[in-house]
Amino acid sequence: MLNIIGKRYLYFAISLAVILPGLIVAIIFGLPLAIDFTGGSFLEVRFESGISPSEGEVIALYAEFGVDNVLVQRSGDDIIIARSSFLEDETRLQIVSAMESRFQDEVEVLRFDSVGPTIGREVTTRAGIAVGVASLLVMAFITYSFRGVPNAFRYGVCTVLAIIHDVAVVLSLGAIGGYFFGWQINSLFLTALLMTIGFSAHDKIVVFDRIRENSSIYRRLPYEKLVNHSVIQTLQRSINTQLMTVEFMLLALALFGGVTLREFAIVLLVGLFSGTYSSIFIAAPLLVTWEKRDWRSGFRPDNGREAIA
Repeated sequence: MLNIIGKRYLYFAISLAVILPGLIVAIIFGLPLAIDFTGGSFLEVRFESGISPSEGEVIALYAEFGVDNVLVQRSGDDIIIARSSFLEDETRLQIVSAMESRFQDEVEVLRFDSVGPTIGREVTTRAGIAVGVASLLVMAFITYSFRGVPNAFRYGVCTVLAIIHDVAVVLSLGAIGGYFFGWQINSLFLTALLMTIGFSAHDKIVVFDRIRENSSIYRRLPYEKLVNHSVIQTLQRSINTQLMTVEFMLLALALFGGVTLREFAIVLLVGLFSGTYSSIFIAAPLLVTWEKRDWRSGFRPDNGREAIA
């Protein structure tokens, strides 16, 4: 039988190796927050000739109007997406007019959004509050639902810790993507993050519920063996429902969904994979670590001999 719980420190180390690089990038360079959180303007235009200018040419044009820190993306051959500091309507009209004059082409404005810095700060604050409140509610719900199990509070705490693991993975991905590929943490990114939290909590409840069921069936089984057996019982279900259905759909969306949805699809793809991984290799092992109080032995594993059922 698979010895998942006995090798828990290996899985903890793998998670740390995945999260640390992104956190280091975020600490050094900061998170690439979009205008949704910092305030600014979003301009999406289409060039009627079907050929858009290069990113550098658009950035230079913005600079002529005193607008710096512009991020420009091309979507296909004819669409330009520009994110910049806050633009007044008059400045926006001047930039669009300059595009038509400079590039000798008709320009159609597909989308223009502006968010003031005050609104951006409010969005950031409310997003943080939403994630915090959701985590507390999940912990309270699981603690109440598992009230018939000894140490029910541990199940709620371990669920939240594993969700924090998934949030850290997603934020690390966002930091690395922002530094190397120009990604930005925007409202779509936040949507993917909240969906990751929801799927992650659901997966962990399934695993913990199987542990609760088995605890009344295998009363004399050591706790580590019980948890290992329960995790293995839910392994096939987790793989089938996540990897074989949702993940393949998101992979297709990331490959063929276009530039505007690619970042969202990749973040959600990684987030849901992390949620499945943490349900099996992080949340349940944390329960065993807490039950056995591994910190008393300096977190030295027993090589998993007890965990094999």
